[in-house]
Amino acid sequence: MPAPIRLRVFGDYALFSRPELKVERYSYDVMTPSAARGILDAIYYHPGLRWRVKRIVVERPIRFTNIRRNEVSKKILASDLLAAANGDEKSIFIDRSDAIAQRAATVLRDVCYVIEANFDLVPEKMGVGDSADKFYAIFCNRARKGKFFAQPYLGCREFPAFFALVDDNAPPKPIAESRDLGLMLYDMEEEGAAIPTPS
Repeated sequence: MPAPIRLRVFGDYALFSRPELKVERYSYDVMTPSAARGILDAIYYHPGLRWRVKRIVVERPIRFTNIRRNEVSKKILASDLLAAANGDEKSIFIDRSDAIAQRAATVLRDVCYVIEANFDLVPEKMGVGDSADKFYAIFCNRARKGKFFAQPYLGCREFPAFFALVDDNAPPKPIAESRDLGLMLYDMEEEGAAIPTPS
C-alpha cells in the first residue's frame, strides 16, 4: 500500500451540518470524515477504491459566524418530470417567490484542514491494469494540477474547497487546542459496503 495521501483543503466558509438541527443549520466544530471522503472522491473517484480517512488536522482556529441564506422549501419530484415528459400538464419549475425561505446558519469561517487518508481496494470493481500504485499516482497527479471531477466543497456547495497536496517541506501545523467534539457522524453506509473502522 502506498504512503497515506495528505491533502490540505481550505476556504472562506464551511458548513458541516449537524443532522439533529435541520431547519436552522448549525455546523460541527470541524470537518466530518464523510465530508473529507467526499472531497477526495470529487478529485478522483474510481469504483475500484474506497477512501478511508485516517486523520483530519485542524490548521486554523475554530471560529463561527452567523449568516442568513435563501433556500427553497420545495423540490421538483421525479414523478412530475416523468408525467410532463409523457404529455401531462405538470408544473416542472419552482416559483422562487412562492417557495423561498430565509434560514439562519451558524457556519465556520476561514478554515484549513489537512486530510490524511488511505484507500481500500474493491477487487471486483477494478480493471485489468488497476493497482494501488496506479490509483495513488493518478490521485497525486490530479491534486497537483488542481483537477477534479466535481468542484469540492466544504459541507455545502456554495462553500468551495481549495486544495493542495501536502509535501514534506510544508507539514501540517495543528492548532494548539484540544476539545471534546461530542457525537459526530462518521460516515454513511452504502448498501452492501462495509464501513471501515477509524484507527
